[in-house]
Amino acid sequence: MLKKLKSVRAFLTLGLLLSCIFAGYSIYYKIHYWGFNFTPKQTTDVWTVEEHVSFVPDGKNIRVSLARPLSTAGFKILDEDIVAPDYHVQKTTDRVEITSKAKKKLQDIYYRVLLYDNVESKGKTIAEKPKTPQKPIMDESTTLLAEQLLEMAAQFDGDEIQKVIALFNQNPPDETVQSFVPAPRTAKATAVAIIDLLSLKNIPARMIRGIKLVEGKKTLLPDVMIEAYIDGMWKVYNLENGKKGVPDDFIIFQRGKQSLVDVEGGINSVTKFSVMKSIRSSFKMAGHRAKLSQSQSWFNYSIYNLPLKEQNTLKWLMIFPLAILVVVIMRNVVGIQTMGTFTPMLIAMSLVRTGFWAGLICFSVILVVGLLIRAALSKLNLLLVPRISAVVIFVILIMQILAIIGYEWKWDIASSALFFPIIIMAWIIERASITWEEDGAANATREIVYSVIVAIATYFVIVNEYIRHIMFAFNELNLVILFVVMLLGTYTGYRLTELTRFAPLAKKDKK
Repeated sequence: MLKKLKSVRAFLTLGLLLSCIFAGYSIYYKIHYWGFNFTPKQTTDVWTVEEHVSFVPDGKNIRVSLARPLSTAGFKILDEDIVAPDYHVQKTTDRVEITSKAKKKLQDIYYRVLLYDNVESKGKTIAEKPKTPQKPIMDESTTLLAEQLLEMAAQFDGDEIQKVIALFNQNPPDETVQSFVPAPRTAKATAVAIIDLLSLKNIPARMIRGIKLVEGKKTLLPDVMIEAYIDGMWKVYNLENGKKGVPDDFIIFQRGKQSLVDVEGGINSVTKFSVMKSIRSSFKMAGHRAKLSQSQSWFNYSIYNLPLKEQNTLKWLMIFPLAILVVVIMRNVVGIQTMGTFTPMLIAMSLVRTGFWAGLICFSVILVVGLLIRAALSKLNLLLVPRISAVVIFVILIMQILAIIGYEWKWDIASSALFFPIIIMAWIIERASITWEEDGAANATREIVYSVIVAIATYFVIVNEYIRHIMFAFNELNLVILFVVMLLGTYTGYRLTELTRFAPLAKKDKK
């Protein structure tokens, strides 16, 4: 028998180890590919960037080329929408090509993209070293000015790129420095001037353009930054302060010399950008992340693809195994004798619906009144089934009275009685009465008190919002709980309460 018990424990231990490995990998997969996390009510910011291009046709065939957000920009594309009636639309990796025959009226083209999940980025893109940059063509005086500016930049802190950026960000502006920037002195012109200076030091650099994601933003000009090749990789620098890395609120549309918008067959083109922010549940976004990670088939057969009504039901079912584990530990390890095996768990679930104090008060009232009625019925010498049936009816009547009193006196506590399971309450009353008759009032009271203590402990576990979220989001943990419960079923040692119970015998053996 002992060998068999050891083999069962070995088998269950192996199962527990395998379930832990499976749960660990599954949790990593959901976090990495589906965007799950350990925080409840987690939301995902979804940014809508709309690009509006308007122009007047000049009588020739029309071709409009728009830059798309780059895949290395940190964000993921949730959806794209192009409003261009009677146009042919073709997408490439980084461009949207829109073509049409000649038109006459004012044309409006809208490109709308929904973005989410800004992956933490330090603005570094590992790539092969580019060719030595071609030095700009300058006259003698401009060359001397450029050399003078590089000497002035050496006085600032930071790396080579940050020094040059700091040179152009002096406050108040240095007129000598500003004279190197061609008019009009826009952010693009400043970026070109910085790139020219860096090329004199053989540092490859290029301009990147994109949009700062600020809710309600409307602008005619994209935001400009510098990307330079240094220390074996491309690094992004903010033109305003020289800080490295792509800001959290910045989406890159275009790199290098290629333009953000090209319009052929039209004149007086105007491009406007607008940004809008919306919030979506991370669970709702999980399907989109699964599709991008090529795991859509796995997601389709998960509980997170079910309608919300079914998901809300399963949220409570997923917490049951943990509540069961609490009861098993209390009974088999601590040694608390409760009224029934899972009665405390059912009481705890009722307390979740009623509220803690309201539920305890209603439970106590129903139990005390029910015990008094059960004591009166015992004198009638009724058979078991009719007696229990009578108790059930009395419990229903007690709940009815409490509900009426609660409504008339504006007591929410009394109304909470409706959420207690009628059959469970009747069975608890019957069990307590039998224990009272067979083992005395002390044992019956002890079982009731212990059942309430275990129910309270279970309540505080399952009512925790973080625990409920984790057990639903990472439901593979229930497999681990299953093997833990079965391993506890092989425990044959002393309970904690038995250690104090048999303490006098241990002292007597020592004497």
